[in-house]
Amino acid sequence: MTTSDNCTDILRPDTERISELLRSGSPAGCRKVLDSVLDGMRFREMKSLMLRLYACMDIYIAAKSFSKEIGISDERFAERFGTVEDIEPRLRTPEDMIAFLYEILMQCIEWRGDTARVGGSSAMRTALGYIDKSYMNCELSLGAVADEVGLSPSYLSMLFKKETGRNFSDHLTRVRINRAKELLCCTNKMVYEVAYDVGFSDYRYFSQIFKKTTGMTPRQFQYSMNIFPEKEIS
Repeated sequence: MTTSDNCTDILRPDTERISELLRSGSPAGCRKVLDSVLDGMRFREMKSLMLRLYACMDIYIAAKSFSKEIGISDERFAERFGTVEDIEPRLRTPEDMIAFLYEILMQCIEWRGDTARVGGSSAMRTALGYIDKSYMNCELSLGAVADEVGLSPSYLSMLFKKETGRNFSDHLTRVRINRAKELLCCTNKMVYEVAYDVGFSDYRYFSQIFKKTTGMTPRQFQYSMNIFPEKEIS
């Protein structure tokens, strides 16, 4: 790596560390992470205002993208911090820039906490209700549920793990298998019909997942419920 201020040798901030801070970091650790990222690219040593602005824009965009994931609209973000065009006149010195970036990151962490406290449970209730109504759709995906509740797939995935202890696909499988048990017990449907009814396009795959989840094939489950005579077990 180089410390040159030539445009061909621009050092970029580690936006992955910034994203990690925004997703799971604490307010107390915010300044330490920001300083570490800026020191890693020798931000304070840059003589070029333009290169420092490039670095600020990378972090600004990372923060804006994260905010959108948790339901903060572009308009609300711009109202709080300005657009890319608005903020340039405010960032004339390294100190101004660092203070501005710190303000953005702290606000994003605060928004994250507000979303988790106020909106997280509500979003999860909506998501779980949507899954309960739509599990029979074989194309149901995390992205589709995220669109329904107005969150990014990655943020909804995090909420799923936090609120249910399971990831999205495990929860969806659990819903489908539980419904399949009801249909196998209480209807005369064939196994392949049950598979399609609960959202599996391939009934063989359904049988594999059913056995992995319950320890029995769908037919064995039916026999265990005394739906068929014992002699018919295969």
